[in-house]
Amino acid sequence: MKVVPYLSFEGNCEEALEFYRNAFGGELDISRYAGSPMEENVSDDMKNKVLHGRLSIGDLLIMASDLGPEHKPDIGNNIQLNVECSTEDEQTKCFEKLSEGGTAVMPLEDQFWGARFGMVTDKFGVNWMLNLYKSDQRS
Repeated sequence: MKVVPYLSFEGNCEEALEFYRNAFGGELDISRYAGSPMEENVSDDMKNKVLHGRLSIGDLLIMASDLGPEHKPDIGNNIQLNVECSTEDEQTKCFEKLSEGGTAVMPLEDQFWGARFGMVTDKFGVNWMLNLYKSDQRS
C-alpha cells in the first residue's frame, strides 16, 4: 500500500504539473476532458483542461485534475506532501525550484531526528516538506 496525493486545481493543473516536473523530474501523462466521456458534461472553456494528470517520479506518483467552476478547490493547509529525498543536491534543487514564486516556510536545516528538513508553500498554495535522512535513523 502507498499513499498517492491527488491535487485539485482551478484551471491551472497543467501549469502546476509542469512546475512539479521541472522541480522533481519524471514523466507526465495528461488526459483532457475533450475526447473523454466527460466532454459533453463540461463547458467549452473546460474541454482542454486536465481531467486526470499523472506525474511519475520513480516510486513517487502525484495525481491531479482541474475542477469545474461548480467545484472550486479550497487552497490552504489541508494537505502537505512529504518528499523523502535521496541526496542533498536533489533536496536543495527541489527546495529551490518549489520556492520559485512561493514561500520558503522553513529553510533546509539539520533536525533532531537525524535528517535535513525544510518546508515550502509553492506558488499554487501546495505545502511541501522535503526530508533527507542523514543516517539510518527514521522517524
